[in-house]
Amino acid sequence: MQNRHYSLWLTGIIVAVFALQAVFPAVTENFRLVSADALSRPWILLTAIFLHGSIVHLLYNGLGLAMFGSILEQLIGSRRFLTVFFAAGLVSSIASTFFYSSVLGASGAIFGVMGALTVLRPTMTVWVYYIPMPMYIAAVVWVIADLFGFIVPQGIANAGHLAGLAAGIASGFVIRGKKPLSFGSRENKRTGAILTAEEFDEWEKEQMGRK
Repeated sequence: MQNRHYSLWLTGIIVAVFALQAVFPAVTENFRLVSADALSRPWILLTAIFLHGSIVHLLYNGLGLAMFGSILEQLIGSRRFLTVFFAAGLVSSIASTFFYSSVLGASGAIFGVMGALTVLRPTMTVWVYYIPMPMYIAAVVWVIADLFGFIVPQGIANAGHLAGLAAGIASGFVIRGKKPLSFGSRENKRTGAILTAEEFDEWEKEQMGRK
């Protein structure tokens, strides 16, 4: 299971695209997700992931992708990481078309990455609103924050966040319960049963030692 650092490459691409947006405003107009155009131009469901509305928007998403993406990619490999990222981003975009006239940003895809980590590393400590907490508690906090966003709108695609997170959590269960995870000689013997935390830790240590 080779780590090609796709999470960092994606972060770099997003930064480069933001530079293009600043120089050529037409990039934003042509490739953002306009819900009314989703059927006639379905590619915008994915291209919108790489666009951002401000430097603050870019910094939040860039840092989140580089940090959480690198951790997930190290755990499950580069190909599966890309699958989680783009699947969550696509689900987020589709869900957003039912709630917003136009959206852009990688937030939904990144929430998918965090959702997968919630399943695969539930006790990993993260900082949310300057408070350290386990990943599974953080996921609950994110859900509550986005649900609150429906009550007090702040110009954020809360529905996209929730959809991406749900897609990531589902992906995490699929990955954790899947037999061919490249365990080498320590392959799971229980015919497709969900891996225990101890088995997953053993596999991770083996993979980390290979590099």
